[in-house]
Amino acid sequence: MSTSVVVTGLGVTAPNGLGTDAYWEATRQGVSGIRPVGRFDASQYPARLAGEVPGFVAKEHLQSRLIPQTDHMTRLALAAADWALADAGVKEGDLAEFDAGVITAASAGGFEFGQRELENLWSKGGKYVSAYQSYAWFYAVNTGQISIRHGMKGPSGVVVSDQAGGLDALAQARRQIRKGTKLVVSGGVDGSICPWGWVAQMAADRMSTATDPGRAYLPFDRGARGHVPGEGGALLVLEAAEHARERGAEVYGEIAGYGATTDPRPGSGRPPALSRALRLALDDAGVAPDEVDLVFADAAGVPDLDRAEAAAINEVFGTGLVPVTAPKTMTGRLYSGAGSLDVTAALLSIRDGLIPPTVNVTADPAYGLDLVTGAPRAATIRTALVIARGYGGFNSALLVRAAD
Repeated sequence: MSTSVVVTGLGVTAPNGLGTDAYWEATRQGVSGIRPVGRFDASQYPARLAGEVPGFVAKEHLQSRLIPQTDHMTRLALAAADWALADAGVKEGDLAEFDAGVITAASAGGFEFGQRELENLWSKGGKYVSAYQSYAWFYAVNTGQISIRHGMKGPSGVVVSDQAGGLDALAQARRQIRKGTKLVVSGGVDGSICPWGWVAQMAADRMSTATDPGRAYLPFDRGARGHVPGEGGALLVLEAAEHARERGAEVYGEIAGYGATTDPRPGSGRPPALSRALRLALDDAGVAPDEVDLVFADAAGVPDLDRAEAAAINEVFGTGLVPVTAPKTMTGRLYSGAGSLDVTAALLSIRDGLIPPTVNVTADPAYGLDLVTGAPRAATIRTALVIARGYGGFNSALLVRAAD
């Protein structure tokens, strides 16, 4: 029998709340963190809105020596890891150093480091680091800094699959725990709110150019016009259930199933692969479609992509037969931070018996979804499925359920 893997700690840095409690309270109440970009002057760009993490002052959360060695995304990740471990009741020295590891996801955050290097190049005596080096550095730095900070020398790594990365990292962490590692810090904290990253994101032609925060990011709505980018995410503490029991840890829920696929090449004539990812996750967990109480949608905000996702959900669960939500309309799309933040929301939904709303959206009946909008919905939730899709055809689905 495979080892059961559970979540015992949560650490959140989100545009609508810094810390898990602040994020969840805002999300329950439908409070959005999307606003005009404040990290740089975006007035000359077509897209001018973002979800930025509010109130984060690095020196209040991190040792001063770490601040000049890191960038904004890494500082957010270090804080999230600290909070997740504290929430799990794990202190330095509780575990042998090779019993714990760190597996995170990264995608867009390297742009900020690259932006800083470009600015150094422009300044007198600046030293330039290539774009390739900046990405390589960022992909490794979150995991490396967290593992060094907490003395974790067990299996570690970084997953790169864009928006799907947060789920893929959690799945990799589950694999390592099933191989014998006792605890892994995993998830994603990401973002690219800087001029270089902004231009790169606009090249995909999926960013909303609306200037009204309440009308900018509208997945499954007739007014959908693209997404709003954001920053932040969540890091989670995953443990073998037996290890969590032995140390008396409180458990949020179980990582019960996972599936991943890649869409075929455009123009190939082959069908999209998202529905297969959903079925793989259900099969992995031994769960039937009618046992799923809630789906967290990827919610691209692009009509063609929304139609494809709605079709996959309806194909697997039946048209309108499962509640669907997309609380990322309050944060923007956080790239590799999105999936782990949605998993956090799913676990808290299970705990509190409440489905957070998809704010600002008027659901288009043509999608055939039971989309929870306007206000939170009370419900008994035992099992929730989280969907994430990355640019380039990555599809991932992760199923969480209440722990026995």
